[in-house]
Amino acid sequence: MTADRSRFSNLGVNLALLIFGIGAIILLYALASRYLSPKTDPIRSGPSELVGKIIQVEVRNGCGISGLAADATSFLRRKGFDVVEVGDYTHFDVEESIVIDRIGDLASAKKVAAALGLPEDRVIQEIRQDYFLDASIIIGRDYELMRPYK
Repeated sequence: MTADRSRFSNLGVNLALLIFGIGAIILLYALASRYLSPKTDPIRSGPSELVGKIIQVEVRNGCGISGLAADATSFLRRKGFDVVEVGDYTHFDVEESIVIDRIGDLASAKKVAAALGLPEDRVIQEIRQDYFLDASIIIGRDYELMRPYK
């Protein structure tokens, strides 16, 4: 009877240690990922005559896979960006994801690209006076390389 009780006691202790160890590994991973991922500040650094300080973006799906724009929107909102519009791009044959500067604030567009894990050469300028947002994000077929989808 005592041998059975001690066997179950040892099993309980081992199970508790296993759960504690898994929890510790998860917490260490969360801590490491927070400090090792680059910090991106969603505060606009460009012209001061613009209304507001938060970078405003639109997200467009350019590859036709359902749900990609919504996933990127959730990711960017968690990072502090203001996603004002989400939807499909004009066509679904975009190969490479890009960030388009819409108002001449290249620094803000580069912050958006950095948050998404895109290199700076994927930031282009197409300034349009009729746009009232900082940048447009076009998700291409290489979406798996972007942070929201890793």
